[in-house]
Amino acid sequence: MKIDFDKNNGLVPAVIQDAETKNVLMQGYMNEEAYMQTIKTKRVTFFSRSKNRLWTKGETSNNYLNFVKAEIDCDNDSLLVFVKPDGPTCHKGTDTCWGSDNNEEYGFLSTLENVISGRKMNLMENSYTASLFKKGINKIAQKVGEEAIELVIESKDNNDDLFINESADLLFHYLILLQAKGYKLNDVVKQLKKRQK
Repeated sequence: MKIDFDKNNGLVPAVIQDAETKNVLMQGYMNEEAYMQTIKTKRVTFFSRSKNRLWTKGETSNNYLNFVKAEIDCDNDSLLVFVKPDGPTCHKGTDTCWGSDNNEEYGFLSTLENVISGRKMNLMENSYTASLFKKGINKIAQKVGEEAIELVIESKDNNDDLFINESADLLFHYLILLQAKGYKLNDVVKQLKKRQK
């Protein structure tokens, strides 16, 4: 596919997305020269409308956006550019130009992790999760062991509902154990990525 640089006075919007976390970091504009410079140097280069020149992100801050790949939209007039950032993307020092953190998210599991974190910080009387944190690491580790054994037992039977329920119980208690030890799911994912060949 060929990028249509003719539609908007030679410029196309370029949405910048972290190749790993999938978070949108910023948006800029590229002309054909900026795009070719990006491909050549493997560092994202824009056409700055305010400076009226090519501008490589990070040229003053060293917070470069290292080019991974680009995709063209269905009308051939905008780009989705995947990058590996060297540091904060925004000139204000934030990870993204919207002020959000560039952390990897895992959908509902990240939401659940935040709920567990809240229970750890605010030990409410009527919370099962808070009660485990109050009882300490030994009780939490024991619960993970119990749930693991129950999952193994259910995996040998043919009751899919019980197998899924025990899987959910084990994952839930494992997330509690991670936080009791001061870790998050992202720490485990990083370790798994290190092992990837």
